[in-house]
Amino acid sequence: MTFQPIDLERPGELIAGLHDAYVEAHSHYPGPLFSLPLFRRMVAIDRPGWRHELWVEPAEDGEVVGGYGLSLPQLDNTHMGSLFPLVVRPARRGRGLGTALFEHAVGRMRAHGRRLLLAETPVTGVGARFARARGMTVGIVETRRTLDLRKADWPALERMVPQVDGYSLEQWTGPARPELLPDLAALMNGMNDAPRSADVEEQNFSLERVRSNEESILSGGETCYTTIARRDADGAPAAFTRINLNADRSDGWGIQVDTMVLREHRGHRLGLLVKLANLLRLREREPHLERIITWNATSNAHMLAINEALGFELLDEWYEWQLPL
Repeated sequence: MTFQPIDLERPGELIAGLHDAYVEAHSHYPGPLFSLPLFRRMVAIDRPGWRHELWVEPAEDGEVVGGYGLSLPQLDNTHMGSLFPLVVRPARRGRGLGTALFEHAVGRMRAHGRRLLLAETPVTGVGARFARARGMTVGIVETRRTLDLRKADWPALERMVPQVDGYSLEQWTGPARPELLPDLAALMNGMNDAPRSADVEEQNFSLERVRSNEESILSGGETCYTTIARRDADGAPAAFTRINLNADRSDGWGIQVDTMVLREHRGHRLGLLVKLANLLRLREREPHLERIITWNATSNAHMLAINEALGFELLDEWYEWQLPL
């Protein structure tokens, strides 16, 4: 098999073909799938902190029958790489293509001097069996939970909003304004307290990296709702939460991404405050949304308790796999 790299400067139809293969292979998964603009943003657009490679196997008619993406951190964790997607169209499975793609990805990791490969799959199914058969081990267990906004008890949620003295909220829609980026960088660096796999280092959320991430939101076909809490005494940022959704409002899903409280501000129920305030604002502004999905490590007991109090229900569990090279 001879795999073809995708030129990220001129991807042509290959990136759309790889996305189509990804959608076909994952169409039975519960939850939202990545749109083509978001898929391109995640796996094919280099930006501060990340470089990407994409390799595909085209058929004679040009259809992408399988391929993979390799994401290589640049500012931290320069010993590792992440594999997403690794995909073979269902009709082409059982012929060794998936194994060949995986071995090719391992070869590219070694060529870059990387020694730890990460990947994610549901805890059951073909992906988990494939990963285990290739010597990968589980680094962390994650859950996906969903909140059905059509069935949520909104009066009860409004009553749950805690009164927190000494802090005020700031909210916005879409990418953060330039003057907010230093505070956002400080908050994002607080995410390093979240559970992570062994041998995975803290991430460096530099100002340049945060600026690039914010600028890429719209190009990824998304918008977002963000709430932060500030300490009244000095305006210091204390807590943060964000929900992403498709800018075209096409699928009814919102994606709860990061939520965090900086260490020195914990113990005031700020996590619950910002999540509820953001959720209530989202409901007011986006009444068409049907469901919110969120990811959490099973070891993150505090955040799991908040999500369960809000009414999030278990959808499924995922493994983050590791392979030392």
